[in-house]
Amino acid sequence: MYRTKWFLHPIAIFIFSIVAVAASLALYIYWYVEVSTGLHAVIQKANLDPKQVLAAQTWVVILVLSILVGIIMVGIFIIFVYNQKTFQLLRLQRNFINNFTHELKTPVTSLKLYLQTLEKHDLSREDQLKYIGYMLHDADRLADHVNRILSLARIESKTYQADFRRQDLVALSEQFRQKSSHLFGDDTIHIHNPSGQPFYFAVDLFLFEMLLTNLIANAVKYNDSPVPRVDITFVPQGRLLHIHFEDNGIGLPRSELKKIFSKFYQVGRSENMTAKGSGLGLYLADSIARLHQGRIRAQSKGSGQGSVFTVILPWPARENAIR
Repeated sequence: MYRTKWFLHPIAIFIFSIVAVAASLALYIYWYVEVSTGLHAVIQKANLDPKQVLAAQTWVVILVLSILVGIIMVGIFIIFVYNQKTFQLLRLQRNFINNFTHELKTPVTSLKLYLQTLEKHDLSREDQLKYIGYMLHDADRLADHVNRILSLARIESKTYQADFRRQDLVALSEQFRQKSSHLFGDDTIHIHNPSGQPFYFAVDLFLFEMLLTNLIANAVKYNDSPVPRVDITFVPQGRLLHIHFEDNGIGLPRSELKKIFSKFYQVGRSENMTAKGSGLGLYLADSIARLHQGRIRAQSKGSGQGSVFTVILPWPARENAIR
């Protein structure tokens, strides 16, 4: 792997720049003192009033010099921060490309293997259906990855043509649970509605299902339990509707709670660790929630104690506020 020489690193450049500015300031002050001393001697020989000749000039020079030095240092600091953020984004993008390539390659390789098996062997109808089921599962995974990228690109560019329709979110979630049983298992998703009332909200059906998919897939992926479980609970609180996604997964450190919704960010990413996923799932879920005038927050008691992701939507619903 190519590494930048230490003297070209942004931190080294930043330090060198600060030292250069400080040295320039010191030399200028030294030069100014020397010149002022000589000028003062000339003034004394000419019997002039030093206060009238030097006082105003001295303060103007000091003021102008201080402003210029301040501008230079602020500019250097802004460049330093910008470069650090740029390098961080490039590193995250590189991690995303590596992981997303793996996410695409795995189902493609699996599909190829199943097709070769069907081609070379005369299998019973039961085995054929079994392999076809595996291939459909891999095809769904590929379609999900592609839809994530396309939808995110459209949302970010503000070209996504959302089709908002009034739906009961509880019934919609139940339909999603039944439709997705082959992806997550029959015992993974549990829906609770303590109030017993329907919650109608104007949503884009495709995006809302993608939000559910991403949050549930994230809970299942980061889970070491024998049976992953996600409890979806609808709780109205004043003028807001809280939809809690509580899992029995590995949990989150407090330091990660705000970072996980950043684009390309992956928990556990380091030089010696391989993070799971593409780093887009939670970012996309948060983008979808914001498109619906809502937001998502994360909570966890710590490692091994599960996590709770809460989708917060305005309530009662304001359909006329969504376009």
